[in-house]
This record gives sequence, structure tokens and C-alpha cells, in this order.
Amino acid sequence: MIKVGIVGGTGYTGVELLRLLAQHPEAHVEIITSRSEEGVRISDMYPNLRGHYDQLQFSVPDAQKLGACDVVFFATPHGVAHAMAAELLATGTRIIDLSADFRLRDAEEWSEWYGQPHGAPELLGQAVYGLPEVNREAIRSAQLIAVPGCYPTATQLGFIPLLEAGLADASRLIADCKSGVSGAGRGASVGALLGESSENMKAYTVKGHRHLPEITQGLRLAAGGPVGLTFVPHLTPMIRGIHATLYATVTDRSVDLQKLFADRYANEPFVDVMPVGSHPETRSVRGANVCRLAVHRPQGGDLVVVLSVIDNLVKGASGQAVQNMNIAMGLEETLGLSHPALMP
Repeated sequence: MIKVGIVGGTGYTGVELLRLLAQHPEAHVEIITSRSEEGVRISDMYPNLRGHYDQLQFSVPDAQKLGACDVVFFATPHGVAHAMAAELLATGTRIIDLSADFRLRDAEEWSEWYGQPHGAPELLGQAVYGLPEVNREAIRSAQLIAVPGCYPTATQLGFIPLLEAGLADASRLIADCKSGVSGAGRGASVGALLGESSENMKAYTVKGHRHLPEITQGLRLAAGGPVGLTFVPHLTPMIRGIHATLYATVTDRSVDLQKLFADRYANEPFVDVMPVGSHPETRSVRGANVCRLAVHRPQGGDLVVVLSVIDNLVKGASGQAVQNMNIAMGLEETLGLSHPALMP
């Protein structure tokens, strides 16, 4: 049985981790930390988990106790994992970080986007970007795994087949993405109030969202060179979900794009390439660790439209984190994650 520790379990990604791990046959949560909620029972904060974690309480982070775990998840704001990662790695435990702390390879670039110095630049060289569809082999032996963000997961999975095949004009990529309000976290904010977000949709950070350098970093690797990406996120009046509408210009109209996508993801358990003409919906992935894709070429022209949907809290966060754990610990990749989405 894998001993699991969770640092920062009071947010949406933390409770989603708990929900998924409660049904995992090979993992047991030993420790969950929160300085502000020390002594509070998990089942008191999250009644949906009654009967699963009735004796587990939040505790103050203790590196020695966390280091005794086989895997430690960080479900924390950016900057927190920096402070503890080196000490925990020295104990031999694996770290799976759901924050943005180790996603970018360049410490200076991270500092520019997150407004503070990178707290552990010496660890960036050993951090593995946890997108299994790209880095599965590296994840198997990784001690420090950076779980991709939600927008980057949906966007990269949609563009990768085109870029890897050299079919897309990499200088003219557009990602028009929509997210539910849970993507903003559990903290109180005016923009997430029902009266502000309901019956409303808006774009934000068009000038530059923090996920932009992460997406660009991954797309450059797929393309084998520079990329030009316009990324526009939107807030939509739903709780869960990411819908990415992706645009690329292809250089060869003769290629069967449906076959290209189907072949690229044929052996990927959590990527579903839908039939020709499909329009995937966010509700079709709600609660599931699945990315559903559909590829279109309107009017048979050279503009390709890829539709990509995920649950931002599952494939876009906690589910992908568990997927990484399964790979790193030598388990069946789908263990604890094979349940279907919730409908309606």
C-alpha cells in the first residue's frame, strides 16, 4: 500500500485528490496538512468524504513525517513547494506538485510571470513535466513531478499531433479557451461570486496569462522549434470544465487528420479522439480523468479547428496527479481513475 501525504488539502484540488484516492486500491492517505485548519477532521470540512476519512485530521506540515510517505502531493499556491521540496526529496520520497512551481524550465521566466524569485532553481533540472502522453518514460523514474495546469493540458493535447507531424504553421496558433469558476480556486473573490459569474462570460488576461509560457514551452518541444501562440482565456458560468477551441493552419491538405489524431492517441487511456464531425462537451468529462478531442477542417480548407475538453480539477489537476503517481510507482496507469464522467 502506497503511503500518501498531501500538503495543503483545503482547496478544490486537495479535496479532489482525497475523493480520487478514497477509491484507489493501492494508496492510503496518511497525512494531510493545513496550518489554518489544524485539528479539523477531513469529514467535517468535506461531508462528501464522510465514511472515508473520518479519523484523518489536518495537521501542521512536518517534513520528517511527510518524508516517511512514499508520495507527497503539493496542492498549494505557487511558492509553497519551493520551500519544502529539497528537504523532502532528500528523504527519498516522491513529490508530485500540482502548483506551478516546477513547470517552467527557466527560473527567470518563472519569476517574471509569478512576481517573485524562484525559491528552488537548483531543482528545476530534475523536475519532470507530468504530461503522461508526452513524458511517460521520464515520469517512471522521476522523484519530482510537475503536474501540468488545466489550460496547458487541454491546449497541448489538442495541438501536439499537428505539431509533431510538422503539419501546422507553428507561428500562427490560436487557443480560445473557456474555464469554469473552480479554476480560480476556493478562495473568496468578487469575480467568483454567483452574482458576478452567473449568466455572464468574459475574457481575461488577454495581454498574457500565467499559463502562456507553460503552453508555449510544451508546444516548442512538440514542434521542434519556435511557436507563435495567441492564448485567450475566458470565464464561463459553470463550476467545472475547460473547453479549448484551437486553430492552426495546415501546410498539407492531403493528410487525413482524423487518422493522425487517432493514431497519435491510440494507446493513451485518457485521451478520447471522437468520431468525425463530433463536438465534445464539458459535461461529458465532468469528474473523469479524460480529454476528449475532435478535429475539424471547415469547408475543407487549410484552417484546422481542434476541440478539446477536460475537467479542470481532474485531468487538469488532481486526476492527472494520480495518473502520474500510478506511473511513477509502477502501477497500472488507470488504477483508481477508470470511472466514467457524471451525467447530467
